[in-house]
Amino acid sequence: MIYNFGAGPSVLPKEVLKKVQEELLDFEKSGMSVMEISHRSKSFQEVIDEAQNNLRDLMSIPQNYKILFLQGGASTQFSMIPMNLALGKKAYYAISGAFGKKAYDEAVKLSQNLDFEAISLGSTQSEHYNHLLKIDKSKVDEQMAAYLHITTNNTIEGTTIFPENLPEVNSVPLITDMSSNILAVDYDVSKFGLIYAGAQKNLGIAGLTIVIIREDLLNQKESLSSMMDYRILAQNGSMYNTPPTFAIYLAGLVFKWVKEQGGVKKLEAINHQKARMLYDLIDQSDFYQSPVLNEAERSICNVVFTSPSKELDALFVQKAEEKGFKSIKGHRSVGGMRASIYNAFPIEGVLELVKFMKEFEEENK
Repeated sequence: MIYNFGAGPSVLPKEVLKKVQEELLDFEKSGMSVMEISHRSKSFQEVIDEAQNNLRDLMSIPQNYKILFLQGGASTQFSMIPMNLALGKKAYYAISGAFGKKAYDEAVKLSQNLDFEAISLGSTQSEHYNHLLKIDKSKVDEQMAAYLHITTNNTIEGTTIFPENLPEVNSVPLITDMSSNILAVDYDVSKFGLIYAGAQKNLGIAGLTIVIIREDLLNQKESLSSMMDYRILAQNGSMYNTPPTFAIYLAGLVFKWVKEQGGVKKLEAINHQKARMLYDLIDQSDFYQSPVLNEAERSICNVVFTSPSKELDALFVQKAEEKGFKSIKGHRSVGGMRASIYNAFPIEGVLELVKFMKEFEEENK
């Protein structure tokens, strides 16, 4: 049995893969693959409309928010966000992980040629991002602030800002990279000005990025390149150019699957259960360690842990691969191991990993 612990691209629901297989050569009796039909066709319009409606339902997205299906990966949003929202203002960043730093670094580069200021509220990099930054709101100039950018789940470092710990920012729009825990943790969308997420973790396959943006934040200036302008992309229903049609189709199937599982709250409860199995073993062991300092900040999507030495980490990864536990090696910047247990990851796989971890500890302690 193979269990895919990959951080992204990651595990997909078997039911979704089977549905894709069934329809791959003949989508809805069209005689064509979904990869062949026009994005301007009635058939594909129904696909994207249904996907959008199901995502709005799953996340309880208010009607004054637009849902965009875009290309370029979540990393493209590092540039699009300040270009659309920050001109003439100040853009604030709370940096608690590698991707938060990348977002800030891109904003700094852009600010050298555009009229806005990119400001770091601080970083936990010197502590290897082993905890979340405590945000000092007094450092935010609310009159000039375009937004405050955060990352709800740090995929590499294994930390999470859960809904109850979101920063209170008053009138300042809260912008978040939700790539690795969207639909896995139930957030109140109305607390955010903009949410963005790469699809290849909980939403589907690489090639699609979801942006959920409050309508009042849509750029009103005619100064941006059309492909970088949220307003134009929204006006054209995410089809200013040919969108990633197959990735949208597959995400739509994932949204249906999430609804069939009982929705986001039900999956979040299961995700907590899966993560707790691993954290309980780690906490009860003198062999394994979690690098995350605060238990309340531990991710339920990416469980990061180490053994007593780098040599044992390497042996663990080798033996795990032989057992069928794929892509469990930690990110190169962190080391150790990382079990990414997204929505589609089965609880049976966590049980098998716990069993293997116990056996490995007995053999090597």
